[in-house]
Amino acid sequence: MGAPEIILIIIAILVLFGGKKIPEMMRGLGKGIKDFKAAQEPEPIPVEVKETKI
Repeated sequence: MGAPEIILIIIAILVLFGGKKIPEMMRGLGKGIKDFKAAQEPEPIPVEVKETKI
């Protein structure tokens, strides 16, 4: 893909969604990626501490 193709795609997106809708879409996309990365991280295993009397 060269520069003309990328420019054509950007123009098509602007025409389809309009200028006001694009920031909302990008915000949603960023939140989705953040949630996806957070879901991939393993949760720490809780360690139970038992008190013993000496």
